[in-house]
Amino acid sequence: MNWLLVGIGGIIGALLRFQVTRVVNSRFDVSFPYATLLINVTGSFLLGWFTRDLNAYFPALGSAPMLLLGVGVCGAYTTFSTFSYEAVTLFREGREFTALLYVVASCLFGFAACAVGLYGLPAR
Repeated sequence: MNWLLVGIGGIIGALLRFQVTRVVNSRFDVSFPYATLLINVTGSFLLGWFTRDLNAYFPALGSAPMLLLGVGVCGAYTTFSTFSYEAVTLFREGREFTALLYVVASCLFGFAACAVGLYGLPAR
């Protein structure tokens, strides 16, 4: 059952990431990886929030909500490999400042979003 929950969540997260990327890239200049930045920051927030609150909201379900939403959805939705590839590509293109800005923004905003998810929202 755990595999099924992670798999279903993974399908949802991957499709969500695909759709967010399409929408963001159709509206913003793709010379900066806005889509991946947005995905990783929102995913960091969600994982922080899920880690703190899922068991409080669904205590009778045990680890199932975290497997579905935390491991499955957030795991497939966020994308460290794409972040790494985009940062290296920016460096290779000679856009060092943009690459550095992307790496710093991703880390700072990702950490901040996770902290808000963990500590910044009213707990149940």
